[in-house]
Amino acid sequence: MSKPSAPRLVEANEAFATLRGIKGSYTKTQLVMDMIRGKPVEKALNDLSFCNKKMAPIAKKLLQSAIANAENNHGLNVDKLVVARAYTDKGAVLKRWNPRARGRAAPIQKARCHLTIVVAEKVTPKAAPKAAKPAKAEQTTANNEKTEA
Repeated sequence: MSKPSAPRLVEANEAFATLRGIKGSYTKTQLVMDMIRGKPVEKALNDLSFCNKKMAPIAKKLLQSAIANAENNHGLNVDKLVVARAYTDKGAVLKRWNPRARGRAAPIQKARCHLTIVVAEKVTPKAAPKAAKPAKAEQTTANNEKTEA
């Protein structure tokens, strides 16, 4: 008897990639994630390429992984992908000590974080046919009647 397959963590039109235990603080990484959230993947990749933050190349590589997952594992159209969610979580903190004067020690906390990027295929609703506008002469006569009354 085999194990039942695990349920999907995201919807049918979404794919994700996760990276755990990255050396860097949660708050600094969150700045990079805020920058790409809600953007089309092409624009997000471009923004990450020219960002000077330390986490930008790591986030770019993770976004490329999420795009590859969407294309290869779930059959989504790459041209319609949007960064649906991009967030970071706090990871384990390495606690170290730094020697100080007179036999004392000062604590050092080396932060870690986890990154997650979810891309979704943007579904564009079909536009309803536009109603025909009334002729210009009909509009002016209707406006004149309102002003006279």
